[in-house]
Amino acid sequence: MLEDLRWLGIRWQEGPDVGGTFAPYRQSQRREFYRQAWRKLGDCGAIYPCTCSRRDVLLAASAPNEGENDEPLYSGRCREKIAEARNYAEPAGVNWRFRVQDGETIRFCDEHFGPQSYIAGHDFGDFVIWRRDDVPAYQLAVVVDDAAMQITEVVRGADLLKATARQLLLIRALGLTVPSYYHCHLVRDPDGVRLAKRHDALSLRALRQQDCTPDGALALCGFPSCI
Repeated sequence: MLEDLRWLGIRWQEGPDVGGTFAPYRQSQRREFYRQAWRKLGDCGAIYPCTCSRRDVLLAASAPNEGENDEPLYSGRCREKIAEARNYAEPAGVNWRFRVQDGETIRFCDEHFGPQSYIAGHDFGDFVIWRRDDVPAYQLAVVVDDAAMQITEVVRGADLLKATARQLLLIRALGLTVPSYYHCHLVRDPDGVRLAKRHDALSLRALRQQDCTPDGALALCGFPSCI
């Protein structure tokens, strides 16, 4: 990915290949940061261990997920285990869910799409922050990394707007500073379908192998030729 981004003309000041003040940059090397956040959330009663399998969650979901980046609305089956969080020395072995307050409205102003609001318990339920295979979930990892690296503006795709509501709850529980958010439109093919990993023919690597130029790749995505 780093090689492809350089080819496209994008440059950065920090990262795993150039170093920087806030290293390490690979999440696999930042486990202790995430573990400290997990411990804090457990101590304040914000999370609970969940033994439900993925199949259990899908079968019991009170509402279907709206997209491939979203998760089903959790039934709350394991919520009564919230007092057990302090009994765990390590997070491995069970899924850990953040307990939302049903009916709470989470509001924020996106720098691109404007005012946004989501209702906990309706638009999303108790969400996973640590997986049973001992991997911190996306929601927790990005919140912890953004805070540790002093990120002030988060730029990402519009498919993650709802994820921002979840992350704001984590930020509040951990006592962190809220960054500003800018969610951009997704790149789509001529039929309006979002480009994803399954569209390998339009990946940057594939375009490079077809002798496409950086300007040509940007034109295919509807961007101007100069970044």
